[in-house]
Amino acid sequence: MTTITTLDELLALYGESHERSRRKELPRLIAPYRALIEASPFVVLASTGADGMDCSPRGDAPGFVQILDDQTLLLPDRPGNNRIDSLRNIVQNPQVALLFLIPGVGESLRVNGRAEISLDPELLELGRAQGKLPRSVLRIRIDSCYFQCSKAALRSGLWDAARQVERASLPRAGDIFRCILDDEFDVEAYERDLQQRVRTSLY
Repeated sequence: MTTITTLDELLALYGESHERSRRKELPRLIAPYRALIEASPFVVLASTGADGMDCSPRGDAPGFVQILDDQTLLLPDRPGNNRIDSLRNIVQNPQVALLFLIPGVGESLRVNGRAEISLDPELLELGRAQGKLPRSVLRIRIDSCYFQCSKAALRSGLWDAARQVERASLPRAGDIFRCILDDEFDVEAYERDLQQRVRTSLY
């Protein structure tokens, strides 16, 4: 047998989880978990809908994901590519997962919950940044949260400056579009316009 197809087979291979790993999963935030969220400038938002799954990066100044209470988070929606994949999914299925990362810190925080897309003026105001309101905010009701140990960050060298990749060693966005579209695509013009768009449309 080379493929695991049942839970019994999976448990036979891995065994039961350690008690501490189960006890760290809580239905609400505690003070240390709040501190991790408040320090995080980057979160990955996972969602699922009728057309499949999506995993979307979200980032801003630390604390941009606000804690309304021990079971409620507020995530503002900043300007993006307007695909709204995550929002489409949430309309169909409110279940979401969040992974909070903090530069230089190995531990991360995982949150599972249910989201709703809100246009409440008071909540939009809480999401204001650089003088601009978000178009919408996600109000996320926490079902469970738990911290992830630092093993993945240590193995990957995620925050090790000596292992950072030179951006010039990888294809630019324009290079990728040229590969997708055709050889006539003007990479340099796209890259010039992209830098301007990024500077003027962050908020």
